[in-house]
Amino acid sequence: MELNSQQALRVTQQQAWDALNDLEILRRAIPGCETITLDGDNRFQVVVAASVGPVKAKFRSKLQLQDIDAPNSYTMQFDGQGGAAGFGKGTAKVRLEPGEPGVTILHYQVTAQVGGKLAQVGSRLVDMAAQKMARDFFENFDKVLLEVYPPAEPAAPAPEAAAAPAGLFGRIMAALRRLFGG
Repeated sequence: MELNSQQALRVTQQQAWDALNDLEILRRAIPGCETITLDGDNRFQVVVAASVGPVKAKFRSKLQLQDIDAPNSYTMQFDGQGGAAGFGKGTAKVRLEPGEPGVTILHYQVTAQVGGKLAQVGSRLVDMAAQKMARDFFENFDKVLLEVYPPAEPAAPAPEAAAAPAGLFGRIMAALRRLFGG
């Protein structure tokens, strides 16, 4: 299975990087995530309840981050075991790049293999479930990002500056109004 896409995040690149490395933010954003814990340098244990068609399972996964280029990119190796439901393993490459001001574009490329009952439900169903999980993750991630990094309120213009015309003429007119009380 391969999944390639990009997502616009309404935060700076550094904020996106920080959020992608914050275990609590990830726990809240990953669909079905029950726990995510640090298990050494750049290694994590994750427990996720998921379903693919008729196959439902609790997957215990090991994740390891590699090729880390903060705050730009990393590669994640993952290996998830779901007991009788089967397994999933592979890699995900994540790359961040600045977009317009206050926006970061997250690019991702996932390559995975599944086995056991998961493989028996068919690649089309597995692909659809993976796409839905990605959509749900980014929907959740976006909500959490807006809670953690609310957008800045635009600054209100000063009353005099808002009323005065621009340029030299505007400054002269504002000075005359102050001088003559008009």
